[in-house]
Amino acid sequence: MITAETTVFESLESNVRGYCRAWPTVFTTAKGTWLRDEDGKDYLDFFAGAGALNYGHNNPVLKQPLLDYIASDGITHGLDMSTAAKRTLLETLRDTVFAPRDLDYKVQFPGPTGANAVEAALKLARKVTGRETILSFTNAFHGMTLGALSVTGNAAKRAGAGVPLVHAAHMPYDGYFDNTTADFQWMERVLDDTSSGFDRPAAVIVETVQGEGGVNVARAEWLRHLATLCEAREILLIVDDVQMGCGRTGPFFSFEVAGITPDIVTLSKSIGGYGLPMALVLFKPGLDQWSPGEHNGTFRGNNPAFVTAQTALQHYWSDDALENATQDKGTRIAQSLGEVADHFPGLSTRGRGLVHGIAFDDPSQAGKVCQVAFERGLLVETSGSTDEVVKLLPPLTITDEELDHGLQLLTSAIDTVCTGWGRLHHRGPAEGGELQ
Repeated sequence: MITAETTVFESLESNVRGYCRAWPTVFTTAKGTWLRDEDGKDYLDFFAGAGALNYGHNNPVLKQPLLDYIASDGITHGLDMSTAAKRTLLETLRDTVFAPRDLDYKVQFPGPTGANAVEAALKLARKVTGRETILSFTNAFHGMTLGALSVTGNAAKRAGAGVPLVHAAHMPYDGYFDNTTADFQWMERVLDDTSSGFDRPAAVIVETVQGEGGVNVARAEWLRHLATLCEAREILLIVDDVQMGCGRTGPFFSFEVAGITPDIVTLSKSIGGYGLPMALVLFKPGLDQWSPGEHNGTFRGNNPAFVTAQTALQHYWSDDALENATQDKGTRIAQSLGEVADHFPGLSTRGRGLVHGIAFDDPSQAGKVCQVAFERGLLVETSGSTDEVVKLLPPLTITDEELDHGLQLLTSAIDTVCTGWGRLHHRGPAEGGELQ
């Protein structure tokens, strides 16, 4: 735990720090699905770097090629120069990801963050269409820079901008009205009514699963309806796959379940494989109307990340083994959380693949569950507009035994918070356990 010897974090680091407040210890090492702190205590990671560590910590499959590359004096900082590492990555992306899915995308390397990928996507959509407005959805989260904040729903995050967030409008996400209002009724009406005062937008940006927004899952039919709506009105469709891409929901792209092909896709977080900063913007070739250097960034050529990204694609996405395993583990989580929700009133669950959430009618309980879970050796965070959801985001490479252990810890923490004392026993699905 944090001691007097570690108060340099408090004395020198900005108040903006966040995760260290929820997890007050000093971490030193990590491997696979585990982190260890200075006191030698191990923590099971159901956070995975906010989705940047889909393949776990210090994955040996990725670490050795990275070490070999560094030892050979390979290019580290390359801006947008052509390098051997970038060439190999592009070839692997084409052959392993695009070709099997019949996707024809150009690839842009923006700055290495998800927010920068979103900024580039918004700029490109406006440049191509000549229009200004971007539509996004309630509870959306797309990043903390000004353009990304303009299409983000959370009021507290938007307030940090300090200036008006303009040229964006927000529409109801799937399920926002609890299925009492027909999907897209308002959106279609204002887009087609010439007296609505609503300008035709350049693009719509959407997350297929809203992670920060509370693990809100869009149905496949809703996504297909959205894609059809956009195509019919010549509005570009941007899918933000920064957190939900790279296999988080099962398939490599989260939108595959709907059978749609977005005009633009943003990737970051786990696209680098090892947790190294990297981002991509993918778009249909006809949209490639950039002038040279029109969107750039000093660190858009992080070649060590190219090496680990290429290795991850080659190793994990040359077949469907990881995708199938992710779906199976997601079923285990859904079963476990469903049993917990059935046991306690005021709880509900949702999720897809290896992103799941358990929502509390009393939002204060979610934070307490995360605190108790941390004390018992499990890292989980809250999400949602009032932090009412405990979000599970374990590495895709987690073993069944680790997954069951984490679910037991989480169930115990929920029991402690919801009953005041731990009397609920849960064995993992693999053991045929049940709530008692």
